[in-house]
Amino acid sequence: MKDFVRILRRFVPPYRRYLVWNVVFNLLAAVLNLFSFVLIIPILNVLFKMDNTQYEYMEIRWEVLSADFWHSAFGLLKNNFFAWMNGLMNTHGGSFTLIALGAFLIGMTFFKAAATYFAFYTMIPIRTGVVRDIRNSINRKITQLSLGFFSEERKGDILARVSGDVNEIENSIMSSLDMLFKNPILIAIYLAGMIIISWQLTLFVLILLPLAGYVMGQVGKTLKRKSLAGQELWGALMSQVEETLGGLRIIKAFNAEEKIRARFEKSNEAFRRLTNRIYRRQQMSQPMSEFLGTATIAIVLWYGGNLILSNNSPIDAPTFIYYLVIFYSIINPAKDLSKAAYSIQKGLASMIRIDRILTAEVTVRDPERPQPITLDREIVYNNVWFKYRDEWILKGIDLHIPKGKTIALVGQSGSGKSTLVDLLPRFYDVTEGSITIDGTDIRDARIYDLRALMGNVNQEAILFNNSFYDNIAFGVSNASPEEVEQAARIANAHDFIIASEDGYLTNIGDRGCKLSGGQRQRISIARAILKNPPALILDEATSALDAESERLVQEALDNLMRNRTTIVIAHRLSTIKNADEICVLHEGRIVERGRHEELLALNGFYKRLCDMQSF
Repeated sequence: MKDFVRILRRFVPPYRRYLVWNVVFNLLAAVLNLFSFVLIIPILNVLFKMDNTQYEYMEIRWEVLSADFWHSAFGLLKNNFFAWMNGLMNTHGGSFTLIALGAFLIGMTFFKAAATYFAFYTMIPIRTGVVRDIRNSINRKITQLSLGFFSEERKGDILARVSGDVNEIENSIMSSLDMLFKNPILIAIYLAGMIIISWQLTLFVLILLPLAGYVMGQVGKTLKRKSLAGQELWGALMSQVEETLGGLRIIKAFNAEEKIRARFEKSNEAFRRLTNRIYRRQQMSQPMSEFLGTATIAIVLWYGGNLILSNNSPIDAPTFIYYLVIFYSIINPAKDLSKAAYSIQKGLASMIRIDRILTAEVTVRDPERPQPITLDREIVYNNVWFKYRDEWILKGIDLHIPKGKTIALVGQSGSGKSTLVDLLPRFYDVTEGSITIDGTDIRDARIYDLRALMGNVNQEAILFNNSFYDNIAFGVSNASPEEVEQAARIANAHDFIIASEDGYLTNIGDRGCKLSGGQRQRISIARAILKNPPALILDEATSALDAESERLVQEALDNLMRNRTTIVIAHRLSTIKNADEICVLHEGRIVERGRHEELLALNGFYKRLCDMQSF
């Protein structure tokens, strides 16, 4: 319950006014319900003529009420009500009195039902609002976290948390909010009424109830543990589905459909078995609470009945029946409360998984006192070392990139080229050393200002399920149609865009699936052209293209690189012959640097790379 209260403190405060009204309406419904039950006493008296006492109206005065206020007030109210009923009996007879009592009961029930409805009505904005806020918090945190966090997490598992775990919170914790705010009020009001009627019987009841609560609490603890394991398995299933969708071409090419099916079905069966255990334990709450409640009622019936039969009871038989009705009415809210407790345990397991995202440390942050940053002279890597975990990926990198120059990075896969350029826009922070732009350490500038200086074109063009126009204008908030078209022309993309069905408004599909590889890359280049950044990062932008597409893309890249500071990662060495400087990386170090002809003359790493490509 402590974890549940912590969740409420985090997410419910913006909706406190709805919560206040919910408590008010639940309190009103409970009081009206209690007073509607009290009609059992006069109805029994009328039907069975169990009370022939002639009651007279008593004036309500403070001196009439003794120190035991509640008993005195209850007695005064009871006396005047019975006096009114006697008047009806004497004047109109028993049948009319029953009609009047029935009408009174209908009226009380109407107002109780209205109060109950408005209690639900005020709870709905809390439930939907909290779930919306959790989703917003997850999405906001995903955009804030550095790329290093996602290299440690499976994409499918993160999707499972955003979808399955949030839905579990809505279905368990949020759906239990009404029960948790209504049922304690009902139980408290009913207990207060029972104490007023007979504190001796109520004391006896209160001795029995904690025993039942302890038994149900022990079952709830194990449910939380199993639910956490179940959500972990669900995340693993989603990861497998995500991997299957992403690798479907390879799966089919290698005839691995049966292997993938067998792997998924094995995990799915493990999830099913665990889910069976969770649901069976969860469904235990209702029969267990019903059994324990009925057993408690039977014990109270035996105890109170013996007192009445032996004439030692402080209350008469009709009042004892009323007492039993109130006590039985506690069973339903107690049962709902236990069901809510079970559901909350299941939802808390999902909240633990969501908190792994929400409480994850944001390692790349803005400085407290950011400095302005511009690229007017140079970018400098000063003795840069970097590691993801224990093994150094970059080792003592020193690199000077003058403004307007093109620097090419080459080397075998795993030599550290992509990591080197990822440090510049602070996708990761350097472990040791520094990177400066015009003498300003990039960690001393706002991340937004730093990344505004740069444009990226990657090997895999990252496009969105939207129109040509929106993808090109993605990084510019106020781009005009003319500027978008101009960028597309420079990137050699205008012709195939206007040839599409709706021109620039044509949807390109998920990740640009309706386009060829060369077309996707030219849209990516047009996006960078429109942003018009002073620095450019090209990460193997032509490595996956055919000769014709490469020619068009390379021409677009030449237009983009003109008069810009550019860092190029390339496997096709023919595309970087004209670079101002080529740096050869090997096992995280720059082992050679110079122009194309100079490096060939060294007859070292670069020469071997060129010979392998020529071969």
